[in-house]
Amino acid sequence: MNKIFKPLQEDWKEVLKRPTQTVSDIESTVNTVFAEVKANGDAALKNYTEKFDGVSISNFEVSEGEIAAAIALVPFELKNAIQLAKTNIYNFHQAQKTEKVEIETVEGVRCWQEKRPIQKVGLYIPGGTAPLFSTILMLAVPASIAGCNDVVLCTPPNSDGEINPVILYAASLCGVSKIYKAGGIQAIAAMTFGTESISQVYKIFGPGNQFVTVAKQIATKHGVAIDMPAGPSELLVVADDSANAAFVASDLLSQAEHGIDSQVILVSRSEKLIEAVEEEIQKQIQDLPRKDIAEKAIANSKLIYVDNDNTAIDLINEYGPEHYIICVKNEDLYLSNVLNAGSVFIGNYTPESAGDYASGTNHTLPTNGYAKQYSGVNLDSFTKSMTFQKINEKGIKNIGKAIELMADAEGLLAHKNAVTLRLKSLKE
Repeated sequence: MNKIFKPLQEDWKEVLKRPTQTVSDIESTVNTVFAEVKANGDAALKNYTEKFDGVSISNFEVSEGEIAAAIALVPFELKNAIQLAKTNIYNFHQAQKTEKVEIETVEGVRCWQEKRPIQKVGLYIPGGTAPLFSTILMLAVPASIAGCNDVVLCTPPNSDGEINPVILYAASLCGVSKIYKAGGIQAIAAMTFGTESISQVYKIFGPGNQFVTVAKQIATKHGVAIDMPAGPSELLVVADDSANAAFVASDLLSQAEHGIDSQVILVSRSEKLIEAVEEEIQKQIQDLPRKDIAEKAIANSKLIYVDNDNTAIDLINEYGPEHYIICVKNEDLYLSNVLNAGSVFIGNYTPESAGDYASGTNHTLPTNGYAKQYSGVNLDSFTKSMTFQKINEKGIKNIGKAIELMADAEGLLAHKNAVTLRLKSLKE
């Protein structure tokens, strides 16, 4: 990892730079795929699946027989673990439900707000170097609670044209019935425009690599909403001598193993801890099956020494991490000053892995600094807030004159007349 000692604030932008390509680097490729999928539907989807995934698919939809066979392959203990995680995720997201907000703003004018589900949603589940079946729980469970009618799930097939059995089990457990063997840019394009096989959706959810992230952003140009720009995984840990160096190293490696473009950062006021964590990383990484991936991500990562808490806090908020672990004596200071983070983990016994799987919070989070303006996925992500109003005779008398004056001042005579006619009718 790259060690950086007391970086100057004017250098923070370079120090905190992510190892990702820009939208402009990828956009032309995405636009080409989008245009072909829009024009040629399943035929383009088939061509790009052969090109990018190395497999020929004749039927994109996963059959009931494939789902049943997959369920039988998943070990009993793993099924129990997934069920536990699903229960916790359900409980946390169910608790986010809110009641109708209603008020009489003035006598005779009743206004209220209700949340209604987004009817058609698309879930993108990465399945390349790591089949992220846990993401299905994070997306399908709140979609179900929200009441979304149509849930489409796309995930890339392996070289045999199959989907990981645990992905199919988790999807079945969460009630997702429309599952398609499609990944990458072409899957996002299919959900954006619709093809002969895959339905068009109103909003797309889910993480992915840099190409998927840019594809989701391009989808917004075609009238489809997205959860957020959720790209390569990242983690920032702030720790002092009260932290366990082995625990910190394990957390950093847990995100580094996601992909070669992942990034992990340790910020600390303790040079001793930085040294200890660095040693632990070198020791623990040797035993990882995904060692080669983790090593490449670690090469993009930083060990940053700062000499005071305020500098650390400002630097962390400038970075806006996807995952943020606070493991310091004075945790209240850091907690009260969190401005930009996707999800926060506190103390020696709160690994980031807990949020990835089973604590109940959602792991679909903003990356690449988007935590400065985006929230992570939550129940509201699957709903729309709609406002309603009903005005009676007393109400239109109470606010009518104000409406007339304001409409007249803006030069919108028809707006004014819509009120004038009503007020006039009440005088007759």
